[in-house]
Amino acid sequence: MDAAVDRYLTWLAAERRVSPHTLAGYGRDCAALAQFLDRAGVRAPADVLAGHLVGFLEAEQRRGLSARSRARALAAVRGLFAFLVREGMLVVDPSRELRRPRLGRPLPKAIAQVSVAELLGAASADPLVQRDLAMIELVYAAGLRVSEAVGLTVTQVKLEAGYLTVTGKGRKERAVPIGKLARERLLAYLRDVRPQLLGRRLSPYLFVTRAGRAMSRQSFWKRLRRRALQAGIREHVSPHTLRHAFATHLVEGGADLRSVQLMLGHADIGTTEIYTHVARERLREVHKKFHPRG
Repeated sequence: MDAAVDRYLTWLAAERRVSPHTLAGYGRDCAALAQFLDRAGVRAPADVLAGHLVGFLEAEQRRGLSARSRARALAAVRGLFAFLVREGMLVVDPSRELRRPRLGRPLPKAIAQVSVAELLGAASADPLVQRDLAMIELVYAAGLRVSEAVGLTVTQVKLEAGYLTVTGKGRKERAVPIGKLARERLLAYLRDVRPQLLGRRLSPYLFVTRAGRAMSRQSFWKRLRRRALQAGIREHVSPHTLRHAFATHLVEGGADLRSVQLMLGHADIGTTEIYTHVARERLREVHKKFHPRG
């Protein structure tokens, strides 16, 4: 099993070119499966039965994995055995009858427009704070995933034309417009702050640290959370809530779902449709709060 898993992960990286994040997740899931099978005395792919895989998923559920995490584990397992069948290492795919766990669709949490204004309203002479504010402004202006934001290069930003190009999930590239305020803050960052942080160093990345390296996802999350606390925002704030706020505020303002889908980089418009539910929930809250008989 270990050799089969290694071949599968190598194929995912080399042929499918999945993201490092996806590859790491699939690697953990397949490693957990191999360990489970080893404890059950199953060491060859040809000896794996559907019952073994059901037992594995049930064990993952008992271990406390959410339905979403188990759905990802099932996707990894299905991909593994489909690969082994294509490679001629198996004749029958034991995972073909397994069903995906039912997933709920929790409404995404988006901070209010006034909170976004408070988050971005401070002025500071600290170059790191100025960088953070430029990054927060851009994530909100373009609805970027945190991995997309930290991976942006200077050449991807077209300030004169008012848009940037993003390489998202599945290595798909999309163009996203950015507004006037984001352009102005980015221009000031590129002119005054980034050269100060880099010194004589060179870097292709847009947002850099004092050491001249690209920002990490974890570092941006911590800086964003610190900025929210300093601004007195009690709501939970993360890079993903900024992305949700981008989409929610567009839909609340009357944007059509197809346009929001393209800007977010969603492959399926069904994923984007959840923001119509968010807008409706917000309207209900407003009605309940302000209508005299609400």
